[in-house]
This record gives sequence, C-alpha cells and structure tokens, in this order.
Amino acid sequence: MVEGNAYFLMSSVRPGTLTSSSTRSVCPWKGVARYYTLTVDGAQLPDAAWSYPHPLPFARRVKGRVAFGGAVEDRPR
Repeated sequence: MVEGNAYFLMSSVRPGTLTSSSTRSVCPWKGVARYYTLTVDGAQLPDAAWSYPHPLPFARRVKGRVAFGGAVEDRPR
C-alpha cells in the first residue's frame, strides 16, 4: 500500500488486460506515472491503472507494480 493504493505485481495481471495509454502524470516523490486502459470482457476503462516504470529512490518499492483506480474491483470469476 502506498498513499492508500494497493500496488500489485505487474506479472500478476492477466496478459492482454492492460494497454498503455498516452496519459502521464508526475508525482514529486514517486516520479512519472504511466497510465493504462483496462479491458475486461470487452469493456474498457481508460486510465484505470497506473505504474511508475522508473520510480524515484524513495518510491523504489512500486517498481514493477501497478495500481488500479477506485472503479476497479478484484473479484473471483
């Protein structure tokens, strides 16, 4: 958990569900965030997930991880 967001290993996300978007943002202590469109069962949620591919030193624990926005739920199929 970082700032109230759970960061999951990118390798734990089902392949093909995340597509890189052109959206970026900057956090003063984490660095540049890259956003992703989440696609599940044909439905798309633009910019529903983000990661820090090259986090700043204080945020190194989020490297290789992805977080999801509040509209996304993890539930068993």
